[in-house]
Amino acid sequence: MAGPAGGRLTGPVRGIRGWLLTAALLGAGSAGAQDLGAYRALAAELDGAVTARASSAAQALNRLDAANAKLDKLAPSLQNRQLVSALRDSLERSRGALARSPAELEAQVLLARGLMRRALYDQTLGLLASAPANGAAQLRLLAGEFGLSGAAAQALVDDGAAGELPRVAWRLQRVAAQKIGVALNAAQPSPSPTTYLNLSRGMAWFTAVQDAAGAGDLKVSQFGDALRQLTAGDVGALGTSLTALRQGNDQFVRSLAVAPRDAAVTPKPIPGAGAATAASRTPPRSTATPARPARAGAGEVYAALGRALTAAGHGDPALAREQLGLAGTALAAAPLALRGAHGYGALVFDLGAAQARTALRPDDVQALIASLTGLERRAAGQPVSALDRVSAGVARGFGGWLRVLVFALLAALATVPLYLLNLAFGGRSAHWRAIASGLALLLLPVFLEGLFGLIGAIGDLSGGAALRAASNFTLTQNAYGPPLWAVSAAVAIALSTLGLRGLCQQFGLLGRSAPQQENAAAQSLDWDEDL
Repeated sequence: MAGPAGGRLTGPVRGIRGWLLTAALLGAGSAGAQDLGAYRALAAELDGAVTARASSAAQALNRLDAANAKLDKLAPSLQNRQLVSALRDSLERSRGALARSPAELEAQVLLARGLMRRALYDQTLGLLASAPANGAAQLRLLAGEFGLSGAAAQALVDDGAAGELPRVAWRLQRVAAQKIGVALNAAQPSPSPTTYLNLSRGMAWFTAVQDAAGAGDLKVSQFGDALRQLTAGDVGALGTSLTALRQGNDQFVRSLAVAPRDAAVTPKPIPGAGAATAASRTPPRSTATPARPARAGAGEVYAALGRALTAAGHGDPALAREQLGLAGTALAAAPLALRGAHGYGALVFDLGAAQARTALRPDDVQALIASLTGLERRAAGQPVSALDRVSAGVARGFGGWLRVLVFALLAALATVPLYLLNLAFGGRSAHWRAIASGLALLLLPVFLEGLFGLIGAIGDLSGGAALRAASNFTLTQNAYGPPLWAVSAAVAIALSTLGLRGLCQQFGLLGRSAPQQENAAAQSLDWDEDL
């Protein structure tokens, strides 16, 4: 079967047996906390490899090499060692897929991401069972991995905190079943890269929840059979397998229509499940389903970026980075129109760089939001603001420790002219004292940014919550800063004007009475002698 680049999609034949063995090994759950930073970093590198492969196989290989390093960091926190081995095998198959076609690489990455979700799913539920209060961070990441946001994500976190594990599992399984249905409905009984990717996507999502009680007769091996039939070109058998998979997933969806605690209540249909079920019974059509608008698929990314902006504005860069990780996950699942637009790869890179940045500030997140808006406009064929491009470039180059150290240096240097001014004229004249006070107020924003920005960065690096909140005392952090800046600037202008006006009168540059002029001449003489 020819791939997009003209190669044959042989990856499923080589990897299906390994995946079926992996599926069997995954039956044993694992509990405990994971290294969430390493998890997000691994996910970002894998998604970045898929994006880079469209333009450069060498860049994609670099991202896969980086993914191996991130897996080495994540592996010690994964208690299922067979799963670690399966992930390593998956990365090796991804490297092999580079030489064939972008579609094969994307399929292998989809399957690897399915394994990652399964590990996170198992260990989060295990952690919640023993210590519900300690699983909130993993649960928020799990919500993002399954595409939950807003009220749905909060409901998942609330159920986890209350120890309602059946409801937590139900919410996640319901989302996975819907995604499996979407993938199967998009697959057609014809040998094409699109069907290959959709079968791989459905298999990856089912891998994460294959032990669900409502899965019934639906098995990972059925997806493996369909992939083998696809690569062999057996269209008749593929059509039969697709029908069986759709029917099995329909049963899975119906089993999840009622929440565990609400079994006695009238069943509530899953939003969109009826349409998905009806579509699964509709014979496959040769025409492709139109892609939804790019703006409709960016809502989850905006939501995560908005939460990251709020966290950064409150001096909580750790939570901001966590939300940026969820934004990256949501962006990777955005519609093809958005992922195919010029600038998508740059935005993925900027998200990853911001997530790894110490001393994250609101300006960094605002630049990411502007870049996402520009990506949407490109996908819609609309012009993009040049100012947004400049903002993204500045945020990319002037942030983190560079920004911290530059302002810390400026804050230190700001004391030099104040010291010299006080040394030269400090005690001699009230006019000079007013000028010095005005200059100090004009330099106050630089001083506050340098001092408290440095303290906040040290707190972020060391993990001290009290220290990292120091950035809230700068005038560039939140909306209360500009009014304070305006007040200090107004007082500085008034003091400087008063002091300079007094000096002008003292030197006869402004009109004065004769006695006053003589007094001014005497004062001027004293000042000249001091010089």
